Amino acid sequence: MKQLRKIAVECKNIGLSYDGGKTEVLKDINLRIEPGEFFALLGPSGSGKSTLLRLIAGFNQHQRGQLLVDGKDITGVPPHARNIGMVFQSYALWPHMTVWDNVAFGLVERRIDKATIKQKVGAVLDLVGLSQYASRRPNQLSGGQQQRVALARTVVIEPQVLLLDEPLSNLDKKLRVQMRQEILSLQRKLGITTVFVTHDQEEAMTTADRMAVMDKGIVQQLGTPAALFDYPCNPFVANFVGTTNLISGEIDDLTGDMLRFRTPGIGEIRLPKHPDARAGKIAISFRPHTIRMTVGDAIRDGAYVWLNGSIEHVEFLGEFTRYRVRVGEAVVTADQSHFSGMAPFPPSAPVRLGIETSQIRYLPL
Repeated sequence: MKQLRKIAVECKNIGLSYDGGKTEVLKDINLRIEPGEFFALLGPSGSGKSTLLRLIAGFNQHQRGQLLVDGKDITGVPPHARNIGMVFQSYALWPHMTVWDNVAFGLVERRIDKATIKQKVGAVLDLVGLSQYASRRPNQLSGGQQQRVALARTVVIEPQVLLLDEPLSNLDKKLRVQMRQEILSLQRKLGITTVFVTHDQEEAMTTADRMAVMDKGIVQQLGTPAALFDYPCNPFVANFVGTTNLISGEIDDLTGDMLRFRTPGIGEIRLPKHPDARAGKIAISFRPHTIRMTVGDAIRDGAYVWLNGSIEHVEFLGEFTRYRVRVGEAVVTADQSHFSGMAPFPPSAPVRLGIETSQIRYLPL
């Protein structure tokens, strides 16, 4: 198949409500998906991500704002006239049709001539590695193969935009990893602008050029996976994109080179001054893998703030061991890389946690 023309998708002040405006599902959505971009909508159930995807497809209708595809406002254009392809969570394959007929279905509906259908279906089945399964029916295929049929059926019509609604949720973990790599490879070959909805942060972070984290119908933050992981804008994003420690408290002293952070769970922590730190209520966020653990005296290193704790729980996860450490009334999660022959810290052991100050983020409450 030839590479498709790359186009942009833009939401301008999109608002959608149910029950006569009483239930606001999408609130002033503003985002631009660049031509040829693999873009992810990430969020928990009920965040509005699938509603937004279905709105782009034409299955939902917004009451406010504009939806631009290739610079044209398609608000009010019915789904069949939008030239947008969608792969559903359930695949939605015709069980009585062969793989070939499932893939050809959209072209037949468009009354494309038989020679062109044969050429296009053959090309896309070869692209997804299913040429030898053309005569089989969906119930004779594995879950991953059915997923490829659903993708092939969608891209064969050469849509301007490809929408993926949690397409990997029905697969086991190993197959999900394989399929997300295959989907990304297919997207790169075709160059098609793609919007991928998922609640799985790993899926979003390993595939997306950029992503939007959504909650309660609002885009909380927009950016590359690395930017959202390293510089979350609020506690929700910090906690949803990756694993983090969040400690709420108050900064009541910003004089000199150090600031005083008071938290009910731990007490007073002295931290280096930081441009993001403001007097008043705030949360500090730091990732478990940035913590240094030791026993005995703290290592004298100005790059760390040290806290005393005791181990409550130990989880061996292969590449690393995850510790839950009691620090005062708070619990801190710390990940330590595992090497062959390394003995873990035992439960109840007293430890010192070194928090690397350059990795602390100061988030508004």
